[in-house]
Amino acid sequence: MNQQQVITNNIVRYMQNASVEAFNEQALQLFSYQYDHNLPYRTFCFQKGKTPRVVKTWRDIPAVPINAFKEVTLSSIDPSETEAVFMTSGTTKGIKGKHYHPTLEVFDKSMILNFRKRFMKETEKIRMGILFPTEIELPNSSLARYLGLGMREFGTKDSHYLLNESGIDMDRLLEYLAHAEKTGEPYALLGASFSFVHMIEELERMGKTFSLPKGSKILDTGGYKNQSKELGLDEFYHMLSTHLGVDRSECINMYGMTELSTQFYDDGNETVPPVKSGPHWIRTRVINPLSGEEVQKGERGVLVHCDLANFNSVTTILTEDLGVEVDGGFLLLGRVQGTEAKGCSIAVDEFLKAAKGVSK
Repeated sequence: MNQQQVITNNIVRYMQNASVEAFNEQALQLFSYQYDHNLPYRTFCFQKGKTPRVVKTWRDIPAVPINAFKEVTLSSIDPSETEAVFMTSGTTKGIKGKHYHPTLEVFDKSMILNFRKRFMKETEKIRMGILFPTEIELPNSSLARYLGLGMREFGTKDSHYLLNESGIDMDRLLEYLAHAEKTGEPYALLGASFSFVHMIEELERMGKTFSLPKGSKILDTGGYKNQSKELGLDEFYHMLSTHLGVDRSECINMYGMTELSTQFYDDGNETVPPVKSGPHWIRTRVINPLSGEEVQKGERGVLVHCDLANFNSVTTILTEDLGVEVDGGFLLLGRVQGTEAKGCSIAVDEFLKAAKGVSK
């Protein structure tokens, strides 16, 4: 058994059997592995004086700015040997970040365990409608993989995709919504946030509202990405609830990103912003990006995630998302601006300067 397989086996085992004490041990083991095999990352860490010999806690593992995935190959194995490459949307300057997965075993296990607990809850199977393209249509989309896996694992056999070449297939959507309303069979709609905005606009134009049966759920993710008009969170979830008859407590938002292998969820959107949290194999810090130091609980800063499911690239990522640590998780406050954005840009420059000439 090679080292990569040992690593993946350890992570999967840890996901299935939580041990609070083991998080630090697993994180340091992964840091050592990535330091040894991920050359751009090792160069960056070495220049910061952060080697496996001196790093003793997951909080001290150097965080890679998320934009580095657009500029540098971050992989502990030859990228040509990976099972999947997920790419970002490329909305900034048209450059796509790449996240290499030697095997999807860990990504899939992370999704299934987390999704079952946070979205499905007491429900084993539910009829699903997916407002997003298929994995065949978007083979490099982590969200396409995520939603397809969710439908295969937790959707009934008559679950379905609801997009065509023109966008949302409103005729089929109306048919399925009416079927759920008539039969009382719970129905789940899952997809990108901007797709739900388009759906709401069409339902408004048609003058249609529904009252989906108890047990129905909604999961949106990804924000708007300039593909629809932007709505405030409160207005967005009010309109979803109004047009579909699903209580806001069952309107769940998933916060994830291509550069991670684990997702965060809230427990509904009765009040906004809701508390986001993840499973035991991911932890979050809130930092001042100019100093790199953690801020006090309750203070605003930039989110840093340490994801043990990121066994091949880097576990620890400096995002460009503002947040506040609260009891039970964090509040997501939007994208960095002003001083925080400057701090993130400096962090990107620092990383790329260290990694320059090592990997392109």
